[in-house]
Amino acid sequence: MNVARSLIPALWMALAVVAFSSLSARAQGCQTSGDLDDAGRNAVTAAGQRYFGMAAKGDVASLRQNSIPSLASDFSGIETTIKDHQPDLASAQANLKGVFLLDGTTPVAHAEFYCGVFGKSGQTANSAVFYLDNLPSGKYGVVLLDANSAKGRTMFSAILQQVGSDWKLGGLYIKAAQVAGHDGDWFLARAREYKAKGQMHNAWFYYTQARNLISPLVFMGTLTTDKIAEEQQAVQPADLPVGKTVDLPEGTATSKLTAMFPVVVGNDLDLVVRYQAADISNTNQAYQSNMAVIKALVAKYPELRDAFAAVEARAVDPSGRDYGTLLPMKDIK
Repeated sequence: MNVARSLIPALWMALAVVAFSSLSARAQGCQTSGDLDDAGRNAVTAAGQRYFGMAAKGDVASLRQNSIPSLASDFSGIETTIKDHQPDLASAQANLKGVFLLDGTTPVAHAEFYCGVFGKSGQTANSAVFYLDNLPSGKYGVVLLDANSAKGRTMFSAILQQVGSDWKLGGLYIKAAQVAGHDGDWFLARAREYKAKGQMHNAWFYYTQARNLISPLVFMGTLTTDKIAEEQQAVQPADLPVGKTVDLPEGTATSKLTAMFPVVVGNDLDLVVRYQAADISNTNQAYQSNMAVIKALVAKYPELRDAFAAVEARAVDPSGRDYGTLLPMKDIK
């Protein structure tokens, strides 16, 4: 499968993923459901549940009308997300998992919202931390719902921004809590098995997938995800492109890898590898380059054959446009 595309804008441009907290960050105010009065809690909860109902019906137009202007102006990401998950939501019963009110009226470059009670060792069973970069001044609500149906559990997370007396949609994140019938605990167990076998690359990626399935939001940390992150850091291979580029030799050529991460495709877990490319306008050439990267990667790390159904290489040009090629693992010779 070959796809030429530009990078899709984030669903909410104000949010940036931060893997670990920064000591120089400024803590912002946060209230949990138990901290809010009935009126405040009910208003945020009702808005989140109302937007769930719209998504379950596939009512994209109403969701867009109730969004903040910056999101409404580029709603394609939300529309695609709803279309992909609408069959899972249509027959689901939504159960409230958590409500948080974030006070971001004092803007900072990197904000950390500490929610709930923390102990001397950090997070507790009922606490959470949200890591947000360049957040516009305002008050924000986070409503976490579990949509349970015969097809499984789907995590539905609505990010709201207060506009006057209304809670407008500022971001929407929907993802399945399982991959091919396996939940985050299953991937965590497999990560530990790979670690025990010395397959640290597989272990690293499976720790990543475990966190993805356990946490509804990538910019949210909990006691569970913090513990997984600590385990994951202990197995991080030095030759992974984490916060740096790494070289991948391919015969007489060398590619600079910029990222590697697992991604769910249907019922499969695939591995994506991104690398620098001077130009992707010649798609035949980009395809051949992608194939070379895939084969060189699996040749260097044969353990990947045990952990992934396919590898997708994405050549990324200086403008950020990329060209992807997916190759099933069984076809990688």
